[in-house]
Amino acid sequence: MKVSIIGAGNVGGTLAQRISEAGLADVVLLDIAEGLAKGKGFDLSDARSITSKNHRISGTSDYNEIRDSTVVVVTAGLARVPGMTREDLLKKNAAIIKKVIYSIAENAPDSIIVMVTNPLDILTNLALHLSKFSPQKVIGMGGVLDSARFANLIAEHLDVPVTSVEALVIGAHSKDMIPLAGFSKVSGKPLTQIVSAERCRDLSLATAQRGAQIVACLGQGSAYYAPSAAAFKMVKAIIGSENIVVPACVYCNGEYGIEDTCIGVPARLGSRGVEEIIELDLKVEEKEKLLNSAKFIKEAAANLA
Repeated sequence: MKVSIIGAGNVGGTLAQRISEAGLADVVLLDIAEGLAKGKGFDLSDARSITSKNHRISGTSDYNEIRDSTVVVVTAGLARVPGMTREDLLKKNAAIIKKVIYSIAENAPDSIIVMVTNPLDILTNLALHLSKFSPQKVIGMGGVLDSARFANLIAEHLDVPVTSVEALVIGAHSKDMIPLAGFSKVSGKPLTQIVSAERCRDLSLATAQRGAQIVACLGQGSAYYAPSAAAFKMVKAIIGSENIVVPACVYCNGEYGIEDTCIGVPARLGSRGVEEIIELDLKVEEKEKLLNSAKFIKEAAANLA
């Protein structure tokens, strides 16, 4: 198995480390800044004897090196700075992603694409349109990350182990994300039975603001430990044919009443990419918010194509 990562910044480099240390697959780390990718590739490769892993890892700026990839993860693009929304990134990162997707389609046409670059949902739609890949094979990362943040905030608020929390966030990977308190549990018990409706709203708002909070604290750059962990979970599900259900930005064409749009919903991931979309019985206001987000994402993506 071979995983190629486009973009050797913080997310890409940390993801390469996670894959290598897990012994999951060979890794190709690619960046237009050739020295950056090569240097990190050399460094990660040197660590293999310490971590006792034999999978190869290399850095390059040559797209020929991604040939025969099982999965290609796209992290390339600019990161947010304080005060910048994901939407502010759109024009600049769309131009970058267009070049990246054309290169993936040319050199790794049988791969599964996992999108990480923001604004995630819009660029996932763009990637699907430009690559002309099967909708099963173009997947965005946002929901796994947002759900992890929701779970962490719930655990901190209740002072319980985070491993006892099952949290679910769907919709756009933006301030309009939809944390589903009714589908989130603590030790098997619905969150809505444990905390008040007001506290659920507070935790949901804190989840939506978490990315901006991290950006503000860092001053330069954005989150990468949790995003790389989220991407790793998705890559592992595909490489390992795990058939696990995670919230991910996937192509809907009728599901949830959404037509011809990629947006965050629960999906089963396996060796073919998206194996199945899981439809939940949402509240009226949750369904309406999801449809409104899908409409915005579809229109924004259409303006870029």
